[in-house]
Amino acid sequence: MKKFDNERNLSMLMDFYELTMANGYFNDGLKDQVVCFDMFYRKNPDGAGFSIAAGLDQIIQYINELSFTENNIEYLRSKGIFSEDFLDYLLNFEFTGDIYAVPEGTPVFPGEPLLTVRAKALEAQILETMILVTLNHQCLIATKANRICTSAKGRPVMEFGARRCQGYDGAIYGARAAYIGGVAGTATTLADEKFGVPAVGTMAHSWVQLYGDEYTAFKKYAECYPDNCLLLIDTYNILNSGLPNAMKVAKDVLEPLGQRLKGVRIDSGDMAYLTKKCRKILDENGFEDCKITVSNSLDEYLIRDLLNQGAAIDSFGVGERLVTAKSEPVFGGVYKLVAVQSEDEYLPRIKISENPEKVTNPGFKKIYRLFDKTSKKAIVDVITLVDEIIDDSKPYIIFDPVHTWKKKTLTNFTAVELQKPIFKDGEQVYTSPSLNEIRKYSSIQLSTLWSEVKRFSNPHQYYVDLSPKLWNMKHDLIEKYSMK
Repeated sequence: MKKFDNERNLSMLMDFYELTMANGYFNDGLKDQVVCFDMFYRKNPDGAGFSIAAGLDQIIQYINELSFTENNIEYLRSKGIFSEDFLDYLLNFEFTGDIYAVPEGTPVFPGEPLLTVRAKALEAQILETMILVTLNHQCLIATKANRICTSAKGRPVMEFGARRCQGYDGAIYGARAAYIGGVAGTATTLADEKFGVPAVGTMAHSWVQLYGDEYTAFKKYAECYPDNCLLLIDTYNILNSGLPNAMKVAKDVLEPLGQRLKGVRIDSGDMAYLTKKCRKILDENGFEDCKITVSNSLDEYLIRDLLNQGAAIDSFGVGERLVTAKSEPVFGGVYKLVAVQSEDEYLPRIKISENPEKVTNPGFKKIYRLFDKTSKKAIVDVITLVDEIIDDSKPYIIFDPVHTWKKKTLTNFTAVELQKPIFKDGEQVYTSPSLNEIRKYSSIQLSTLWSEVKRFSNPHQYYVDLSPKLWNMKHDLIEKYSMK
C-alpha cells in the first residue's frame, strides 16, 4: 500500500484551549504529572444497538508524526500569551506516554473507553481534538455503513458520496470507514490509492448527453469497455429508451466480441416498479445474467422497503446519506480526565452533571467482553479498574449499574480484554492490520452479537456493567462531591 503524501502538518489541529491549558500546566510545574484520559461516547447513532470502532490507524500516524515547526512556534509566540519556556518545550515535543485502544472493526457500546491515554498531563491534553475528530467521524460512518449493508441482505453496496461530503477528508476517510462497515467499494479514487478500498464507477448522465443520442453513447462506452460494460439507463426514459438501447448495444457490439452486458444502473424514478419491469424485459430477451444496480438518495430504510416490495435489485450505490451519516451526523464522543497518578496509585477523577448520562466513570480502567462458551455469543461487557482480573474459570456475578438488584451469575464463559496496548512509553507497540483484515475482523466480531442487538428498531440494549470495585468508587465520589 502506498503511503499517502502528507503535505499537511496536522500538529496544530487542536482546540486553542488545549494550548492554554498546556501552557498553564507547564508554568505551574505540572508538565510531568501523569494522568489518564478516556475517549468514549454516550449513545449509538440512529437508535442502533451498537457502533463500530474505526479510525485508530490515523491516530497512530498522527502521534508518530506529531511535532511543532518553527513556523508553528512563531505563530504561537505572536499570540502573546505563551511563555518562552513552554514554546521551547513544544519545539522539542515528543509523546512519551501510553495508549490503549479497542481495535478497529470491534462492535462497541456507550460508556466504554474506546481509547485511553496514560501520559503526562500536557501530552494527553494536546491529543484531545485529533483523537475526537478522528474517532467520532470514522466510528460514525462505519456504523452507518454497516446498517446500510445489513439492510441490503447480502447484496453489494458501493459508497458514492464524495461529491456531497463535508470536504475532501470526509470523502477519503469516510470511504475507509465505510469499507470497514461492509461496503464493497467506493467511487472515491484516492481512497483506493491510499487505503486499497476498491474504486468502482462507470459513467454519469453527462456521458450520454454529450453524444446527443443514447444509442451512440452506449455504443461508444461498450466499445471502450467491452469486458465490463454497465450502462446508466435513466437519462431520458428507462423503459422506452434506456433499456432497449442498452440491449441493442449488447447485441450489436458486445456479443460479436464474445462479451455480455454486465449490468444497468437506474438513478431515478420508482425503483421498485422500474427494477421489476426491467428484470422481466431483460429475462425475456436473454439477459438473465445482466445485473441491476440502483442509486439516488438511498439509506437503510429505503433499501429495506424496496426489497420488501420485491424490487429486482442486485446491488446498491449509496451516496450522501451514507458517507455524511445524514440522519444523525454527530457521533458525540468525548475525552475526559479520569485519573491522576500519585506515586504508584491512580487517584480517580469524576465529572458530575445534572444529566445522569454525563456522569463519567472514574479511574484508570479496562474493558472485558464475556462470551458464552457454547454459543460463542457476547453476553456482556464489564468495565473494570486496570488492576482487576476477571477469572473465567470461576463464576462471575454481573449486575445492572443503575438497577443494582438485577444480578446474574455467569459460568461457562470466556473473558477477553478489548483494549490493546498501542503505545508504550511513547513507542508504538501495535501493528495495525490491513484494511481488508480489519473489515474481515469486524464481520466476525459482529457475528458474535445476538440478532436482537442488531435490530434496526428498538434493539435489545446490550449489557455494559461496572465491576463492583469500580461501581463503589464511582458512587463514593458522587456522594463526596454532591455533599459539597
